[in-house]
Amino acid sequence: MQHPTLPFTHPVRVYWEDTDAGGVVFYANYLKFFERARTEWLRAAGVAQQALVDETGAIFIVTDTRVRYLKPARLDDLLSVSVEPTEIGRARLTLRQQCWRGHELLSEGTIEVACVGHGTFRPQRIPTPVLQRLLPQATAIPE
Repeated sequence: MQHPTLPFTHPVRVYWEDTDAGGVVFYANYLKFFERARTEWLRAAGVAQQALVDETGAIFIVTDTRVRYLKPARLDDLLSVSVEPTEIGRARLTLRQQCWRGHELLSEGTIEVACVGHGTFRPQRIPTPVLQRLLPQATAIPE
């Protein structure tokens, strides 16, 4: 298992379902692109989300998003979506994400994610094996 380099990037192709009537990516779909990249970032670090639930009862949920839209993506564009942890705490992650088309930055955001119990949605510590996989990528901030 390999730790992804910083920032981790994931390719995304723009399909009809991602666009509005004008063939431009609908603004909310950038959040979906960010979600896919975060899932693949975790997977590349050796963290499978279903296994996380099954083994620890923990899940990650988004608690805050801030997104800036700079340029539109269009049908058939091949995008590169990045994930870069900026803070890793005991129960939360802060991630910087960007969406690129070639060398053009299209959107960027800060996403905060909390670790919670699957059935309770109460905050809990990120399981130690997960932290060990993620810590080499960012500075831990005590909470």
